[in-house]
Amino acid sequence: MATNTKGKQKGKKTAGKKRRKRMVLVLIAEAFLLVILVGGLWMVSKLGKIQRDELDNVQMNEDISVESQEVMKGYTTIALFGIDRRMKTGGTGMGAGNRSDTIIIANINNETGVVKMASVYRDTYLNLANDKYNKCNSAYSLGGPDQAVQMLNMNLDLNIQYYVSVDWLALINTIDLLGGIELDVDDSEWGFVNDYILETAYESGVNTSLLEGPGLQTLDGVQATAFCRIRQTKGDDYKRTERQREVLTLIANKAKKAGITQMVSIVDEVFPRMMSNFTSADLIGQASRAMSYEIGETAGFPFEKTSMDLGKGYGDCVIPIDLEENVKELHRFLFDEEDYYPSPTVIKISDKIKADTGITGEE
Repeated sequence: MATNTKGKQKGKKTAGKKRRKRMVLVLIAEAFLLVILVGGLWMVSKLGKIQRDELDNVQMNEDISVESQEVMKGYTTIALFGIDRRMKTGGTGMGAGNRSDTIIIANINNETGVVKMASVYRDTYLNLANDKYNKCNSAYSLGGPDQAVQMLNMNLDLNIQYYVSVDWLALINTIDLLGGIELDVDDSEWGFVNDYILETAYESGVNTSLLEGPGLQTLDGVQATAFCRIRQTKGDDYKRTERQREVLTLIANKAKKAGITQMVSIVDEVFPRMMSNFTSADLIGQASRAMSYEIGETAGFPFEKTSMDLGKGYGDCVIPIDLEENVKELHRFLFDEEDYYPSPTVIKISDKIKADTGITGEE
């Protein structure tokens, strides 16, 4: 592979020590958003490329209030998963056995068309929908999208009925086919971006070059993916999810201006690397409202949090302070519910997390 190694590699030694062998997929939502933002009836002939897996055992918390259930009917809520499947060493499946290294809740207001996104930190200590507690990204590995969606519904009082899973190479190809995206890389990020460019280029087999310096510049698919993988700067994994949502927004906005030829190429590349329970009718219905959609606010969950090493079998986890209050804030953010009160299920889980960690949020 002819990777250009010119340019400084500031921070390489530090990043090299922390680099994991597995490729972290960041930003999986572009596949879904490209479909709903720019799609049309021409997509019909392409839908057979999508891997399909229904949600067979997913339920909404039965003890969510009737009023809140009515509010949620005014929104389409989708779970977006980025799974760890790589060109060099990844398998062919997209279900159980893969960790969801990116988890994003995309919430569409059916009346206004505003799309809000909330990243769920992958190391958040939650109920895995089987009354066992661990990092929330374990749910996908254990039970695929069924268990992962059920985990989100159970812990967050949601009624997610749709999901989209995408592997990491879809991101690289999509950005390249859009002609790259413009990002402002600061001094603290530049060296780490170059470190990750080397590994990402190797894993993907896609040629690229190192960044010659910080500043506003157009990044190709490998470079932008490397930008999203950084977790060594101030804010670590929390800042990384901000980068993910920033890149996602840039992709969606650029896709809205793409021509039909570009979109056909993107669909050909992305759909085979995508698994979902959306039907053809669902996708066409979303596409018919495409141009009214607008990316709104984004956030990370939990809002109030700390980190703690919970020992063997758990490691460093993100601990909500406390889950009950965080779920209230999530419903304010996603559904504009100012007076939301969590279900007994969430309260029970919140109490369990407090008991396991000793973190109550009280002075």
